[in-house]
Amino acid sequence: MFDHHYEQLFPDLWRFANSIARHEHEAGDLIHDAWTRAMKHPHVFDLEVHQQRAWFFKTMKRLLIDERRKSQREDVFDHTIHDRIESPFSDYEKIEVMEILSTLPEEERTILFQKYWLGLSSTEIGRQLNMPPSTVRSKMKRH
Repeated sequence: MFDHHYEQLFPDLWRFANSIARHEHEAGDLIHDAWTRAMKHPHVFDLEVHQQRAWFFKTMKRLLIDERRKSQREDVFDHTIHDRIESPFSDYEKIEVMEILSTLPEEERTILFQKYWLGLSSTEIGRQLNMPPSTVRSKMKRH
């Protein structure tokens, strides 16, 4: 069912994605993410072809805007962090800490790394991870 829609829409989606993306990989990611989103909303495939195309174009544009905004926030975050990094660990301790952190789930690893390695406060970590500072502190107490 979806194969027919994909074959019919792909040339237009590829052309549009390439016109708004920085490179082909980003264009491919936009198409993939929009297609994944469409599969979660099957009503899209009941629309006329021109309406489907418009839905995909709008979705890809919004995905790109969201990704660029996220990237800008991360760039600002990374620049402020670079100025503050002073690791209390020796080179061997850094390796041990990284090995221990690698065994944790990603969210907990990120929180602990930002707190103890980068020296961020729970408010700064919460802002970066879009969660309340109290949640950050709660997750830190578990480890």
